[in-house]
Amino acid sequence: MDVFTVVRRSPLVFAAACVAAALIVVTSEQSYSRAINTLDNLETYAVARTNLRDVQLDLLEAETGQRGYLLTGRASYLGPYQKALSTVDASFGRLEGYYGADTEPKKLLERMRLEARSKLSEMAQTIALHDLGQPGAALQLVMSNAGKVQMDVIRDISSQLLALETQRIKGVRANLYNSLLLSRLGLAALSVMSLFALFLFLRQNFILKQQQLELKRIVQAERDQLGALVQERTSELTELTQHLQTAREDERSRLARNLHDELGALLTAAKLDAARIKRRLVNASPETLERLDHLVLTLNSSVALGRSIIEDLRPSTLGNLGLVTTLEILAREFEQRSGVTVDCQVEHVELSPVAELVVYRMVQEAITNISKYAQATRVWISMDAAQGLAHVHVTDDGVGFDTATPSRSAYGLVGMHYRVAAAQGTLSVVSTPGEGTRLTLTLPLAA
Repeated sequence: MDVFTVVRRSPLVFAAACVAAALIVVTSEQSYSRAINTLDNLETYAVARTNLRDVQLDLLEAETGQRGYLLTGRASYLGPYQKALSTVDASFGRLEGYYGADTEPKKLLERMRLEARSKLSEMAQTIALHDLGQPGAALQLVMSNAGKVQMDVIRDISSQLLALETQRIKGVRANLYNSLLLSRLGLAALSVMSLFALFLFLRQNFILKQQQLELKRIVQAERDQLGALVQERTSELTELTQHLQTAREDERSRLARNLHDELGALLTAAKLDAARIKRRLVNASPETLERLDHLVLTLNSSVALGRSIIEDLRPSTLGNLGLVTTLEILAREFEQRSGVTVDCQVEHVELSPVAELVVYRMVQEAITNISKYAQATRVWISMDAAQGLAHVHVTDDGVGFDTATPSRSAYGLVGMHYRVAAAQGTLSVVSTPGEGTRLTLTLPLAA
């Protein structure tokens, strides 16, 4: 499975998880509503049971008050009886509203109401007889079995109604248990779905990490391969540069030797011949002598030009006088030729002949670039040694340039970099537009 497959599957898994979560939430809400309704019904059922018990208690209290009044004649005993007349009817009214159109409980309730009214009527009759001065008749009516039969009927009907309420409560409790069970099942399913979604997420995350590690490994391998290739090409370019520079220097040396040995010999021979001719033509015309002097001057200029070309091709001072003197002569000639002030502070350092030639060519290339592009008024050339390395600096106060942007002298700098690298050295160029340029060459000292 690749990264794209995992990414494509992730929305599907997420959508399925959302649908499952929505279903579980809806089911949980329905279970919650059913539980709330069940609890409300339980409260209503409790009120009905309370009203049934209140009817019995009110009748018992009314009977107790009636008998106390008949025995003592005290009017205070009639309080529970008077209260029962209003509370019993109110309880029956609430029970009728509770049962509504429920036929069987309503029939029982109606029968219970009739018995309760009969009981209250019997109590009212005994109290009236007592008030008329017939306590014996009242006691005789009380002692009859009619009141007890009525109360037994009321208790039986109340028990039947309470049994119906108990059955209803059991049904409601079963519904509540079912709702709770459904809620538990929903929570369990949600937990399972969550764990499954977490497993899928962790699995996909693991796959993505593995893919990322694999891609990183591939990129690193390609980078290492590219780095090795660049290093190989750089090494080849360095070797090629060294070969080209060696061939170039060899060609310059050969050309300098040819110019010195052949052209120099020819010019010297011509100059000697002109001197001999001049001595023999003492009595010649002034015009001839003038032409002969012009020839000698031309030969002298040719000899000087040949020496200058030979020095440019292969400085003889480098092998005869050393690097310090050669750099001083190079700086002095540049100062005289360009008019730029040159501060040359060079110390003697132990370098191989190849490294000395590299230093000379680098300084020569640097002052050539300064004369062409820098527009400098002052140049500083220094050379010293520290920690087994030779440090050569060429600094100018010219216009400078942006090292990130290729300039007209970029190829010369690139050539210097490779030439210095071929000599096991380093070359750094620091420049800012308007603030001049500083070239730093570092080479190992000769063993």
